[in-house]
Parts: sequence; structure tokens; C-alpha cells
Amino acid sequence: MNKGKEPTKAVLLSNDLYEKIQERVTNTEFNSVDEYVIFVMEEVLKDEEDQALSKEDEEEIKKKLKAFGYLE
Repeated sequence: MNKGKEPTKAVLLSNDLYEKIQERVTNTEFNSVDEYVIFVMEEVLKDEEDQALSKEDEEEIKKKLKAFGYLE
């Protein structure tokens, strides 16, 4: 995680999405929504670097991002 060594930027989440993540965090070893989101995004980006996405995978990711409200 970002242990204060790197500059940070804010990302805005809908209240609904934030609350869903917060519920999930309570059942994990993460101490905050921020820690959880950083971990998930690092994993997604790491996986992306490790392998090229198929068209099907790319479409599935787009569907999920739309469901989270990131894409229209």
C-alpha cells in the first residue's frame, strides 16, 4: 500500500459504492476503504500488466465498471 512515500490523488466514489466497499472491508484485514481500494486497483493493474486481455475479458471489465458507475 501507499505508506506515505508517494504523492496521492483523490478518487470520488458514489455513496452507495463506498458503503458497499465499507461493508466488505469489515470482513477483511484492511483498516479502511482506502486501503482496500488501493489493494484492489494494484491487483487489477498488476494482472493487466501480466497478461493481455481478451476481447471477452475487456467487455466483462467494461460491464463491471458500468455497474460501478465509472462508465456510461
